[in-house]
Amino acid sequence: MADPEHPQIYLVTPPAFDLSSFGKDLEAVLDAVPVACLRLALASHDEDRIARAADLCREITHARDVAMVIGNHVLLAERLGLDGVHLSDPHGVRAARKTLGEEAIVGLHAGTSRHEGMNGGEAGADYVCFGPVGAAALGDGALAERELFDWWSKMIELPVVAEGALDEALIRDLAPVSDFFAFGEEVWSADDPVARIKTFHATMIA
Repeated sequence: MADPEHPQIYLVTPPAFDLSSFGKDLEAVLDAVPVACLRLALASHDEDRIARAADLCREITHARDVAMVIGNHVLLAERLGLDGVHLSDPHGVRAARKTLGEEAIVGLHAGTSRHEGMNGGEAGADYVCFGPVGAAALGDGALAERELFDWWSKMIELPVVAEGALDEALIRDLAPVSDFFAFGEEVWSADDPVARIKTFHATMIA
């Protein structure tokens, strides 16, 4: 899953988006740089809305051989024909693996906790995501420091993802110790998402 030479891009959708316009933005970004995976991360709990968004994104990603996962909705991942699920609780990893099968992607967001990340890996996660790595308005203010990524990259074989309030300086600093960078609002909030993702990609592989 990981490129030993350079980190890869893991794209995250906005928490809400207009179905009529987001598809074109997503296509443009996916066509601009290599992307390994897209996570559907809607804040909505409306299953119909989630399903329609998933159908839109799945058609676009799978046409480009980009994997697609969904945040926390294990049963929807299976029903909607997605590649897997991204969980925020390590206790759900084993059950998700059992439900979705060995071929599915099961990822875990472990916040800033090395312990939760290791528990998730032992339970069968395919990758562990730590973050936020930059100062963000959300959360309790705790950051996933470079030391955590450095330790993980040396001690644990499981791919590690850096996420949350990323900028070019953080990307430069974390590139040697991260397998993936998860970009969400950093890209979609930009006036030109394509230009922003190209800048991030160039920084990652510099």
